[in-house]
Amino acid sequence: MAHSLVHVVDDDPAMRDSVGFLLDTAGFEIALYEAGTDLLDTLVKPARGCVLTDIRMPGVDGLELLRRLRACGHTLPVVVMTGHGDVQLAVEAMKLGACDFIEKPFDDEALVQALRSALNRGGAAKVVDPTLDEFVRRVGTLSDRERQVMDQLVAGGSSKDIGRTLDISPRTVEIYRAKLMAKTQAASLQELVRWSVLAGLA
Repeated sequence: MAHSLVHVVDDDPAMRDSVGFLLDTAGFEIALYEAGTDLLDTLVKPARGCVLTDIRMPGVDGLELLRRLRACGHTLPVVVMTGHGDVQLAVEAMKLGACDFIEKPFDDEALVQALRSALNRGGAAKVVDPTLDEFVRRVGTLSDRERQVMDQLVAGGSSKDIGRTLDISPRTVEIYRAKLMAKTQAASLQELVRWSVLAGLA
């Protein structure tokens, strides 16, 4: 399948090989790169497939790779891999045009689904998703305090940071977080961030 090519960029050889093996087993065509510059030097237009890149790498990191891809006119869909707590970087990546992000350590099936979705999208343009309108409507049902906590969460704040900012206890932050997650029907913080960015709320 010509459109099943995944360009994997990760400076960690063990992670690169592990992801490559997983994707090969799942039926993807793969190309592995140690650095973003290797990918940029290799791509020709029109490039096909999608890019899966780690966000934290020496030299050209995932964000800079995204910037350079877009500056060169490449519209390949990009999925970024982030470490735990890299919410701010994930938000920035999506604002730069990444179509999704997945947090390490990730579930194999979640990664495969994210890449299939990216390949089906076939470009950097945002897909009009009716669930986003529904998400915006649900966000409108949040109390002022729940919305404040949501905004802080999407910006990458921890419960302790948010509690300090809003002058409430971390435990109270957790209660508000549980309520807003239920009201927005986001299954995870990753989903909350993704929807917030795509809906223009972050």
